[in-house]
Amino acid sequence: MTHRPAGEPAPVDHRALDPAAVDPRVLGALLGRHGWRRRGGAPGRYGRWTPPAPGAGPASLLVPESRAFPDCADLLGEALTALARSAEPAAREVLAGLAVPSDEVRWWRETPQGPLGTTPWTEQERLRSAARQVLLAAALATRAPAGYHGTRHRRHAQAALDGVLLGTGPGGDPGRGGLTAFLPVDTGRAVAVRLHHALHAAREAVDYRRATGSPAAFDTAVRAGVSRELTEALVSLVRGTEGAGIALAWSPAAGVPEGCAARPEPVEFSPGDLPALREAAARYLQGEPSVPVRITGAVVRMRRSGPRGEGTVRLRVLAGAEVPHIRVVLDEEAYRTAGQAHLAGLPLRVAGRLESRGGFRRLTGATEVAAVPVDDAERDRLMKAAHEGSDYLGGTSPAAGA
Repeated sequence: MTHRPAGEPAPVDHRALDPAAVDPRVLGALLGRHGWRRRGGAPGRYGRWTPPAPGAGPASLLVPESRAFPDCADLLGEALTALARSAEPAAREVLAGLAVPSDEVRWWRETPQGPLGTTPWTEQERLRSAARQVLLAAALATRAPAGYHGTRHRRHAQAALDGVLLGTGPGGDPGRGGLTAFLPVDTGRAVAVRLHHALHAAREAVDYRRATGSPAAFDTAVRAGVSRELTEALVSLVRGTEGAGIALAWSPAAGVPEGCAARPEPVEFSPGDLPALREAAARYLQGEPSVPVRITGAVVRMRRSGPRGEGTVRLRVLAGAEVPHIRVVLDEEAYRTAGQAHLAGLPLRVAGRLESRGGFRRLTGATEVAAVPVDDAERDRLMKAAHEGSDYLGGTSPAAGA
């Protein structure tokens, strides 16, 4: 995710926006979303829009309602130029939405304001951290819903968030600590949709827990994307506040995703929800089962207490599980096999159970331990990866396919 400093609008070169390619209906929808107000105009022909804060931008914008309006491209060009020159932060948010069609996620925390309505720096840091956790939890759930992800799927989830812009925006009053994320539709819509369903499922599960005393609703909420990671993110968002909330808005250029509300209601949580959220997080951690796997990995570390007996081996995972590293305890013979594979620059194959406790970092019940032959070029690449400590990202190899 790319973070913008507080108050700094998304950098957009308005000259790259072709007025002839801008849909006036999308522009109007973005203006309304970001606090601009329509104050007159000829119905069915054009609208006159004024900025959220008087004096922060142009007195008004004339925006045609369709391309059928005469001089449509000229009016759109003038509107884009006025937005680019405006000091109003919401103007840049509108340009960002036009340049890269994006779904928007907004967070806010209701906390006491500082002098003259300012927000403490530490408060903004807490909000940004919680926002990142929420998005990561949603991205993890798009890969594979689970009550507890641990270290699984992290690389794919983080890659799904690479194009996200994160910065202050009109997600709430400045005193409420507003923050906005822009998820490009091309790469981030699946994350936004999963987050939409997960938030509402989490809210319903909390309500059910508080009304009946039963946490059972959290079990069924996993299918919607609720997890330990999401409940912990919500705890971080709410803790130390009088209340907090998250709202989503779909890109007007891309339309409403199937199965989602056109105008999703904000989802809010209060300090009274924290016990249920914390209980759910602990429940997910305890309830996630271990996973049978057959892993192929490069040996990067070996350790045992003496010259003989069992020892611990650390593997960089190449295939078999979506985790970066695992640790496994091997008996003397298997440990010797791992050492020989390491000296020869060969990957090691091992079967066992990936334990959820500790974040899916530990393999137990190791069996079928064997070195996997590879050609010289692949062996050199594996040895270099192990030496440099970087993740192996090469194509499918004999090791990966073993």
